[in-house]
Amino acid sequence: MTIKGMAQKPPVIYAFSFSLFLLAWWYASSRTIPAFLPSPVVTFRALLELIDAKILFGAIGISFLRIVSGWLIGGLVGIPVGLLMGRVRFIKHFATPYIEFFRFIPPIAFVSLFLIWFGSGETSKIMLIIYTTVFIVVLNTMAGAMTVNEGVIRAARCLGATESQLLFRVIIPSTVPYMITGMRIAMGSSFMTIVAAEMIAANSGIGYIIWSSRNYMLTDQIFVAIVALGLMGFISDRAVNWIAKRLLRKYQDS
Repeated sequence: MTIKGMAQKPPVIYAFSFSLFLLAWWYASSRTIPAFLPSPVVTFRALLELIDAKILFGAIGISFLRIVSGWLIGGLVGIPVGLLMGRVRFIKHFATPYIEFFRFIPPIAFVSLFLIWFGSGETSKIMLIIYTTVFIVVLNTMAGAMTVNEGVIRAARCLGATESQLLFRVIIPSTVPYMITGMRIAMGSSFMTIVAAEMIAANSGIGYIIWSSRNYMLTDQIFVAIVALGLMGFISDRAVNWIAKRLLRKYQDS
Protein backbone atom coordinates (compact mmCIF):
# COMPACT_ATOMS: atom_id res chain seq x y z
CA MET A 1 0.00 0.00 0.00
CA THR A 2 1.34 3.46 -0.92
CA ILE A 3 1.71 6.37 1.49
CA LYS A 4 -1.14 8.15 -0.33
CA GLY A 5 -3.36 5.10 0.06
CA MET A 6 -2.56 4.87 3.78
CA ALA A 7 -3.40 8.57 4.24
CA GLN A 8 -6.94 7.85 3.10
CA LYS A 9 -7.39 5.14 5.76
CA PRO A 10 -6.89 6.53 9.29
CA PRO A 11 -7.25 3.10 11.02
CA VAL A 12 -4.29 1.84 8.98
CA ILE A 13 -2.22 4.85 10.06
CA TYR A 14 -3.24 4.31 13.69
CA ALA A 15 -2.17 0.66 13.53
CA PHE A 16 1.13 1.56 11.86
CA SER A 17 1.87 4.28 14.42
CA PHE A 18 1.00 1.98 17.33
CA SER A 19 3.25 -0.77 15.94
CA LEU A 20 6.18 1.65 15.71
CA PHE A 21 5.53 2.77 19.29
CA LEU A 22 5.50 -0.81 20.57
CA LEU A 23 8.69 -1.59 18.66
CA ALA A 24 10.47 1.45 20.09
CA TRP A 25 9.20 0.61 23.59
CA TRP A 26 10.40 -2.99 23.30
CA TYR A 27 13.82 -1.92 22.04
CA ALA A 28 14.29 0.69 24.80
CA SER A 29 13.24 -1.80 27.49
CA SER A 30 15.68 -4.39 26.17
CA ARG A 31 18.55 -2.00 26.93
CA THR A 32 17.77 -1.71 30.64
CA ILE A 33 16.22 -3.57 33.59
CA PRO A 34 12.43 -4.10 34.09
CA ALA A 35 12.43 -2.08 37.32
CA PHE A 36 13.54 0.96 35.29
CA LEU A 37 11.57 0.40 32.07
CA PRO A 38 9.35 -2.70 31.84
CA SER A 39 8.84 -4.21 28.40
CA PRO A 40 5.42 -4.45 26.73
CA VAL A 41 5.32 -8.15 27.68
CA VAL A 42 6.06 -7.45 31.36
CA THR A 43 3.50 -4.64 31.37
CA PHE A 44 0.91 -6.94 29.83
CA ARG A 45 1.54 -9.51 32.56
CA ALA A 46 1.02 -6.80 35.18
CA LEU A 47 -2.21 -5.86 33.41
CA LEU A 48 -3.46 -9.44 33.71
CA GLU A 49 -2.48 -9.53 37.39
CA LEU A 50 -4.41 -6.32 38.15
CA ILE A 51 -7.43 -7.61 36.26
CA ASP A 52 -7.24 -10.97 38.01
CA ALA A 53 -7.04 -9.21 41.39
CA LYS A 54 -10.16 -7.20 40.45
CA ILE A 55 -8.29 -3.92 40.96
CA LEU A 56 -7.88 -2.28 37.56
CA PHE A 57 -11.46 -2.00 36.28
CA GLY A 58 -12.70 -0.84 39.67
CA ALA A 59 -10.04 1.88 39.77
CA ILE A 60 -10.88 2.97 36.23
CA GLY A 61 -14.58 3.16 37.06
CA ILE A 62 -13.99 5.18 40.23
CA SER A 63 -11.64 7.68 38.57
CA PHE A 64 -13.89 8.03 35.52
CA LEU A 65 -16.97 8.65 37.66
CA ARG A 66 -15.16 11.34 39.61
CA ILE A 67 -13.94 13.02 36.42
CA VAL A 68 -17.27 12.96 34.56
CA SER A 69 -19.29 14.11 37.60
CA GLY A 70 -17.07 17.12 38.30
CA TRP A 71 -16.60 17.90 34.61
CA LEU A 72 -20.34 17.98 33.87
CA ILE A 73 -21.16 20.06 36.95
CA GLY A 74 -18.30 22.44 36.17
CA GLY A 75 -19.58 22.81 32.61
CA LEU A 76 -23.14 23.47 33.78
CA VAL A 77 -21.80 26.22 36.03
CA GLY A 78 -19.20 27.64 33.66
CA ILE A 79 -21.32 27.96 30.51
CA PRO A 80 -24.02 30.29 31.95
CA VAL A 81 -21.40 32.35 33.79
CA GLY A 82 -19.37 32.68 30.60
CA LEU A 83 -22.43 33.73 28.62
CA LEU A 84 -23.31 36.37 31.20
CA MET A 85 -19.75 37.69 31.33
CA GLY A 86 -19.59 37.81 27.55
CA ARG A 87 -22.83 39.72 27.10
CA VAL A 88 -23.32 41.81 30.29
CA ARG A 89 -20.56 44.36 30.81
CA PHE A 90 -21.24 44.87 34.54
CA ILE A 91 -21.02 41.14 35.29
CA LYS A 92 -17.83 40.87 33.24
CA HIS A 93 -16.11 43.67 35.15
CA PHE A 94 -17.44 42.37 38.47
CA ALA A 95 -16.32 38.74 37.98
CA THR A 96 -13.08 39.18 35.99
CA PRO A 97 -10.85 39.89 39.04
CA TYR A 98 -12.01 36.65 40.71
CA ILE A 99 -11.64 34.61 37.53
CA GLU A 100 -8.17 35.97 36.80
CA PHE A 101 -7.07 35.41 40.42
CA PHE A 102 -8.28 31.87 41.00
CA ARG A 103 -7.58 30.40 37.57
CA PHE A 104 -3.83 30.72 38.18
CA ILE A 105 -4.00 28.73 41.42
CA PRO A 106 -3.59 25.02 40.53
CA PRO A 107 -6.31 22.71 41.88
CA ILE A 108 -3.74 20.56 43.66
CA ALA A 109 -3.01 23.51 45.96
CA PHE A 110 -6.52 23.14 47.36
CA VAL A 111 -6.35 19.39 48.12
CA SER A 112 -5.71 19.84 51.84
CA LEU A 113 -8.34 22.56 52.20
CA PHE A 114 -10.94 20.59 50.25
CA LEU A 115 -10.30 17.58 52.49
CA ILE A 116 -10.99 19.79 55.52
CA TRP A 117 -14.04 21.45 53.97
CA PHE A 118 -15.65 18.50 52.17
CA GLY A 119 -14.19 15.45 53.89
CA SER A 120 -12.10 12.59 52.56
CA GLY A 121 -14.93 11.03 50.52
CA GLU A 122 -15.98 11.58 46.91
CA THR A 123 -17.18 15.16 47.39
CA SER A 124 -13.69 16.63 47.81
CA LYS A 125 -12.41 14.96 44.62
CA ILE A 126 -15.45 16.03 42.60
CA MET A 127 -15.13 19.59 43.88
CA LEU A 128 -11.52 19.67 42.68
CA ILE A 129 -12.68 18.64 39.20
CA ILE A 130 -15.39 21.30 39.28
CA TYR A 131 -12.78 23.88 40.24
CA THR A 132 -10.56 22.69 37.39
CA THR A 133 -13.37 22.83 34.83
CA VAL A 134 -15.20 26.04 35.67
CA PHE A 135 -12.53 28.61 34.81
CA ILE A 136 -11.57 26.99 31.51
CA VAL A 137 -15.20 26.78 30.39
CA VAL A 138 -16.01 30.31 31.57
CA LEU A 139 -13.14 31.88 29.64
CA ASN A 140 -13.87 29.98 26.42
CA THR A 141 -17.62 30.62 26.58
CA MET A 142 -17.08 34.29 27.36
CA ALA A 143 -14.73 34.62 24.38
CA GLY A 144 -17.37 33.05 22.15
CA ALA A 145 -20.18 35.26 23.46
CA MET A 146 -18.08 38.38 22.90
CA THR A 147 -17.43 37.49 19.25
CA VAL A 148 -21.12 37.33 18.29
CA ASN A 149 -21.70 39.78 15.43
CA GLU A 150 -23.48 42.84 16.82
CA GLY A 151 -24.98 43.50 13.40
CA VAL A 152 -26.76 40.14 13.53
CA ILE A 153 -28.09 40.94 17.01
CA ARG A 154 -29.39 44.37 15.89
CA ALA A 155 -31.01 42.79 12.83
CA ALA A 156 -32.74 40.20 14.99
CA ARG A 157 -34.03 42.92 17.32
CA CYS A 158 -35.34 44.91 14.34
CA LEU A 159 -37.26 41.80 13.27
CA GLY A 160 -38.92 41.66 16.68
CA ALA A 161 -36.81 39.00 18.43
CA THR A 162 -37.18 38.91 22.20
CA GLU A 163 -34.19 38.66 24.55
CA SER A 164 -34.79 34.95 25.10
CA GLN A 165 -34.97 34.39 21.31
CA LEU A 166 -31.72 36.33 20.88
CA LEU A 167 -30.07 34.15 23.50
CA PHE A 168 -31.22 30.76 22.21
CA ARG A 169 -31.28 31.46 18.46
CA VAL A 170 -28.36 33.85 17.94
CA ILE A 171 -25.92 34.01 20.86
CA ILE A 172 -25.81 30.36 21.99
CA PRO A 173 -25.56 28.85 18.47
CA SER A 174 -22.64 31.20 17.72
CA THR A 175 -20.97 30.32 21.02
CA VAL A 176 -21.37 26.52 20.90
CA PRO A 177 -17.96 25.86 19.22
CA TYR A 178 -16.24 27.84 21.99
CA MET A 179 -18.18 25.97 24.67
CA ILE A 180 -17.15 22.63 23.19
CA THR A 181 -13.51 23.70 22.96
CA GLY A 182 -13.58 24.74 26.60
CA MET A 183 -15.17 21.46 27.65
CA ARG A 184 -12.59 19.41 25.74
CA ILE A 185 -9.68 21.34 27.26
CA ALA A 186 -11.26 21.02 30.71
CA MET A 187 -11.56 17.25 30.24
CA GLY A 188 -7.80 16.94 29.78
CA SER A 189 -7.12 19.13 32.81
CA SER A 190 -9.57 17.06 34.86
CA PHE A 191 -7.53 13.92 34.24
CA MET A 192 -4.41 15.63 35.56
CA THR A 193 -6.25 16.90 38.62
CA ILE A 194 -7.85 13.58 39.59
CA VAL A 195 -4.57 11.67 39.34
CA ALA A 196 -2.81 14.19 41.58
CA ALA A 197 -5.70 14.17 44.05
CA GLU A 198 -5.87 10.36 44.17
CA MET A 199 -2.12 10.13 44.71
CA ILE A 200 -2.33 12.45 47.71
CA ALA A 201 -5.72 11.88 49.30
CA ALA A 202 -7.40 8.65 48.19
CA ASN A 203 -7.29 4.90 48.64
CA SER A 204 -8.85 4.09 45.28
CA GLY A 205 -8.60 5.11 41.63
CA ILE A 206 -5.89 5.14 38.98
CA GLY A 207 -3.84 7.76 40.83
CA TYR A 208 -3.83 5.57 43.93
CA ILE A 209 -2.52 2.61 41.88
CA ILE A 210 0.34 4.79 40.63
CA TRP A 211 1.18 6.00 44.13
CA SER A 212 0.98 2.61 45.86
CA SER A 213 2.95 0.93 43.04
CA ARG A 214 5.63 3.57 43.37
CA ASN A 215 6.02 2.75 47.07
CA TYR A 216 6.79 -0.90 46.20
CA MET A 217 8.79 -0.14 43.02
CA LEU A 218 6.19 -1.94 40.88
CA THR A 219 7.09 -0.06 37.71
CA ASP A 220 5.10 -2.43 35.53
CA GLN A 221 1.88 -1.58 37.37
CA ILE A 222 2.64 2.12 37.04
CA PHE A 223 2.89 1.62 33.28
CA VAL A 224 -0.45 -0.22 33.28
CA ALA A 225 -2.07 2.72 35.09
CA ILE A 226 -0.49 5.23 32.70
CA VAL A 227 -1.70 3.30 29.65
CA ALA A 228 -5.17 3.04 31.21
CA LEU A 229 -5.23 6.82 31.73
CA GLY A 230 -4.23 7.41 28.13
CA LEU A 231 -6.96 5.12 26.84
CA MET A 232 -9.54 6.70 29.14
CA GLY A 233 -8.60 10.15 27.90
CA PHE A 234 -8.57 9.10 24.25
CA ILE A 235 -11.98 7.43 24.46
CA SER A 236 -13.46 10.33 26.43
CA ASP A 237 -12.20 12.91 23.94
CA ARG A 238 -13.49 10.87 20.98
CA ALA A 239 -16.89 10.62 22.67
CA VAL A 240 -17.05 14.37 23.32
CA ASN A 241 -15.91 15.05 19.76
CA TRP A 242 -18.60 12.71 18.38
CA ILE A 243 -21.30 14.48 20.41
CA ALA A 244 -19.91 17.89 19.44
CA LYS A 245 -20.10 17.15 15.72
CA ARG A 246 -23.75 16.24 15.98
CA LEU A 247 -24.50 19.25 18.15
CA LEU A 248 -22.79 21.60 15.72
CA ARG A 249 -24.61 19.99 12.82
CA LYS A 250 -27.89 20.66 14.61
CA TYR A 251 -27.12 24.36 14.87
CA GLN A 252 -25.81 24.55 11.32
CA ASP A 253 -29.03 22.99 10.02
CA SER A 254 -31.25 25.23 12.13
